[in-house]
Amino acid sequence: MKIGCPKEIKPQEFRVGMTPHAAAEAVSRGHDVVIETSAGVGAGFADADYVAMGAMIADTAEEVFATADMIVKVKEPQASERKRLREGQLLFTYLHLAPDPDQTRDLLASGCTAIAYETVTDANGGLPLLAPMSEVAGKLAPQVGAWTLQKANGGRGVLLGGVPGVGPARVVVIGGGVVGTHAARVAAGMGADVTVLDRSLPRMRYLDDAFSGLFKTKFASVGSTAEEVAMADLVVGAVLIPGAAAPKLVSRAQLSTMKPGAAIVDVAIDQGGCFETSRATTHEDPIYEVDGVMHYCVANMPGAVARTSTIALGNATMPFLMALADKGWRQACQDDPHLLAGLNVHAGQLTYYAVGKALGIDVVSPSVIVKG
Repeated sequence: MKIGCPKEIKPQEFRVGMTPHAAAEAVSRGHDVVIETSAGVGAGFADADYVAMGAMIADTAEEVFATADMIVKVKEPQASERKRLREGQLLFTYLHLAPDPDQTRDLLASGCTAIAYETVTDANGGLPLLAPMSEVAGKLAPQVGAWTLQKANGGRGVLLGGVPGVGPARVVVIGGGVVGTHAARVAAGMGADVTVLDRSLPRMRYLDDAFSGLFKTKFASVGSTAEEVAMADLVVGAVLIPGAAAPKLVSRAQLSTMKPGAAIVDVAIDQGGCFETSRATTHEDPIYEVDGVMHYCVANMPGAVARTSTIALGNATMPFLMALADKGWRQACQDDPHLLAGLNVHAGQLTYYAVGKALGIDVVSPSVIVKG
């Protein structure tokens, strides 16, 4: 199989879909790998690093898309990239289709087969290709939240950890999953007063036991969420429903109860965000203000630490990437139901229920598709 990896073109996206080690693995199995020139530079990988591993370098993205059987990326294909996809071509990347009807329509029209990192599952009910980026984004959230709280950025001018004689910032993390756990852990490590809101009692018991009271937990009822948000200096949105649009858990009306200059970091923005006032931003212009509350809603937060993120993502995707290349997507999905869960689009048909529900599009079962 010929595997192509174009350079990411989303603003301020420095990650790359394949590391040189992934290229070497594919080449060792008899596959051809073509990398767009400078695709890895943002993550610290030169063209020469790929060539040393047996990959070929293409001068343009057009060449990569035109010649590859499988396209491997990080972010969802942008409009210009979607025009280059063709019938029978395999796309393996993050998609986040539920809040993105334009991308969904374009992928369906292209006739390609698209497997989304964020809906591939594992035997424990986890999302192994989303988890490493969730870990990165969770750890980044308190850092960018602390920056947003600085007065020069429009924030309250509150130091997350406080100082002797001055109390720490109050941080509320909505969601106790992978993102929320890492966000809470880092925020508490910075000295903040942290509360995690979640609806799963078993999860809250786990957090209490695992972190020995490093941060507090609280059941995420409507009332308790409103109460905690009103008292917070920083709120981190960390709620995920796999493949579906994120639920809106904080309304615009609730913003009026927040402190002037308080900050919101919406890590769920890839799936539409969990604050009513959220809209996607970029690393170039990351924050905006609504009703006196500063919003940080960068849709590719892990791109800020591109080398760490690229290597972490590559470690997770490599087994699935090799299975797709070695067996072809149909056989690989037949052999692995967890990979089959990642199938979102095939030959003009939508194959992921949560996306169909969000966008009002009929869905064909992936188990039917994979049987041909």
